[in-house]
Formats: sequence, C-alpha cells, structure tokens
Amino acid sequence: MAGLALLLTAACSGGSTPVATPTASPTPTSSAAPSASPPASVHSTPSPSANPTSSWPTYHRSTARDGDAGAGLPSLAGPLHRAWAAELDGAVYGSPVLVGSTAVVATENDSVYALDVATGRRLWRRHLGTPVRRSDLPCGNIDPLGITSTPAYDEATGSVFVVAETRGAHHTLWALDARTGSPRWHRSLDVASGRDRHAEQQRSALLVTSGRVVTAFGGLAGDCGDYVGYLTSVPTTGRGGTAVYAVPTRREAGMWAAAGPAVDASGHVLVAVGNGAATGGRWDGSDSVLALDPVTLRLVRSFHPATWAEDNAGDLDLGSLSPVLVAGKVVVAGKRGVAYLLSPSLGLLDSLDGCAGFGGAAVRGATAYLPCTSGLRAVTVRGSRLQWGWQASGIPGSPVLAGSAVYVLDPQAERFHVLALGTGRSLASLDVGAPISRFASPTVADGGRTVLLPTMRGVVAVR
Repeated sequence: MAGLALLLTAACSGGSTPVATPTASPTPTSSAAPSASPPASVHSTPSPSANPTSSWPTYHRSTARDGDAGAGLPSLAGPLHRAWAAELDGAVYGSPVLVGSTAVVATENDSVYALDVATGRRLWRRHLGTPVRRSDLPCGNIDPLGITSTPAYDEATGSVFVVAETRGAHHTLWALDARTGSPRWHRSLDVASGRDRHAEQQRSALLVTSGRVVTAFGGLAGDCGDYVGYLTSVPTTGRGGTAVYAVPTRREAGMWAAAGPAVDASGHVLVAVGNGAATGGRWDGSDSVLALDPVTLRLVRSFHPATWAEDNAGDLDLGSLSPVLVAGKVVVAGKRGVAYLLSPSLGLLDSLDGCAGFGGAAVRGATAYLPCTSGLRAVTVRGSRLQWGWQASGIPGSPVLAGSAVYVLDPQAERFHVLALGTGRSLASLDVGAPISRFASPTVADGGRTVLLPTMRGVVAVR
C-alpha cells in the first residue's frame, strides 16, 4: 500500500500559479475591501502574530472534528430569533468558518464572502470562476456545481483555503488573504492519473494540518463515470509538490463525507472511504477508515469491516460519515447502520447496530453525537465498549455543541433545534426561513451568543 502514495511536482517549478483573473466585489463602506489586483508577491506569508485568531477555523471547529465550542460558553435559549440573513449568489453547502469576528462563506457560484458576524454586512467577495452546470456532468445533484466543501483558515499564513470547481470540471485549490480576499496562489488538484475529472466531486471539508492543506475527492451523486477516491496534500505556502494517495480499487471508493478528513492523536490523517469496485476476493482498500501521514500521504494503518464485500455490493459502506476521536479511540458509522469503535491503531474493539450515519459527528468527553438518518443519537465509549444513549428521532442533521446544548439542523423541516446535551430534550427551535442542504452544520460564533446556519440562499444568524 505504501507505493500508492505519490509525490507530484506542481506545474510552476514546484510552486503555484499567480492569479490575476478572479474578480473582487468589495463593499464600499468596508475597511476590509480588497484591491482589484493580487498581492505583489503571491508567496508573501505574514507572521502568525499579524493574523487574526479564530474560534472556528475549520469544519466542526477542530482538526479532530469535535464540533464542541466549549462547556463554558452560554447556550442559546428560547425564544430564538433570526438576527440577520445574508442572501448570497449561490447555495452554501459548507459551514461558515471564522476569522476573528468575520465569517468566511463559500457558495456554489464559486464565490467566497466575508461577512461581519454582528451584522451580516459584506466585507468582501471574491469570485473564482464559472461553476459547472449539471447538464455538463454525467450525473450529480448540485446545479450549478462550484464550491461545495467547507473552507479552512490557517492562522500561520493568514490564508483561507477553498476548492472551486469551474467550467470544464477543473478542481482548483485557492489560497486567499483572509483579511481582503485577495488571491495568494492557486493550484490544480486534478491529479488522479487516467481518471475523468468530470465524474469527480470535492465535497469533504478541507483540512489544514502539519503545514499542509489536505483535500479529499469522491464522485458525483449517482456514482457515474470513471473516478476513484483520492487525497491530496499541498504546502500551505504554495511552495513544493503535491502528495497524492489514491485508493487501490478499479473505480469509486469516494472520500466524500462532509466533515472531511480528521487528525488523530498521533498527528495522522483519518479518512473514511466509500464503496469500491471489488465485491469479493482481495480487499481493494475501499469501505474503510485509513490513517495516513499528512505530508507524504503514506498509508500508515487501516480498518475495514468483515462485511466489506457485502457493503460494496449493496452501497452500505463507511464513506458517509467522517471518523471522530472519542476518549482516545475512533468512532465511525456508515450506511450499513453499524457504529464501530476502533483502537488508536484502528483495531476493532466493538460495534453496535443502530445508526446509518451521514455527515459529521460532535464529541465531548466520552460521548459522541452521531447524525443518523433516523435521528441524532448519543453514543458513549465505556472502556472498550459502545453504549447507546438518547435519540432525537426525526432530526438527522450534523450537530455541534455549546455549553449544555446541542445545536442541529433538520433539513426536511427547515428548522434549527436546540437540544439538552444530557437528554436530547427539545429546548427551543426556529424556522430557518430557507431550504437547507442535507449535510448543513451550524457554526458557533461571538462567544456562543450567535449561531450561523448555512442555507441554500446564503447564511442565517440566530440569537
């Protein structure tokens, strides 16, 4: 398996391409409005002290994807109200990330926005290209298809990273100045050799770890065409080659869970892999949890259930929910409806029926809160065993935690719910007022006083 990790050299002598084409649309009254041209040096890297800190720089706050804003924060209580709603130029499938008091949000129209958390006022907008129409793709369920994944902010460089899909099915990683939206560098991630990029989709949240941006790729809804799941790892500075790991299957095995890759206690990247081509014989690397080196993407260890061949044949794989760290161990649940407890070395410790998981879980202490299709469900790690707790039936969204509450969206009812952390009892709810993606997850901002909700029209702030 180690031979599957490749190190590629980027097109511009190991660097990335300067950009002059994306358009900026600043708000005239904003002091954060960008200039019309890129910075003089696309590799200029501010010192860490010059860059804003962030309480929520990535999907579910941390590289472990715990989704916990903190037990000491206040919890929202009823009555809830919409503080503001920002209508943007496309649907928002990823979660907002925070840079200081600014929310950075990406849309399916290939635009990135910076919004003031207090008021929703636009600070800057950067348009990165023309998104792909559904009619130009072999299958899929997003139209148009632009930026689907949650961005990531890197305090060390002051950059926000996004992956945009543009006309011709090009997938490009962009580094933007978080203060102004000005492009610093960009790089093509269409590096899966011999595959059809029109059949690929970048849905998983981006991950910044070990000075690298790690990106996961899967396929379109419908699993059409010749694609294979793969990861890329690029230096946050834009200098150096692109490391690639591709699942050793004939096709499919997408890495598409909305929460994206996570980082385990040893610093390795954990990623869930979907169903692959093999339905018998030798395991082909699919239907699995993989641990990889973040720099080289060398495969370090892996787990696949004994039912992997049946899972592949029935589309019942693990690729739908990202793994999370719970009490020093790893918890993951897939489409089969089984939750697995794994050791740090990814050995199987326990399993429980009862959760077909989709999206991203949240974690506090020894308990994980899993987004199951039947409703949000608590599961606790007790030694080497799993034990089910409460379930909020009919509320299947990806949760986050703050204070003594769980925040979760119900996309079918288009409602935001506040649940008691210990019991799952409903404390308050609010009509969001806009359609919501199936995988939408809230962001906790403003010291817990505001929750930002991604919608198919933009962002709604709740207080």
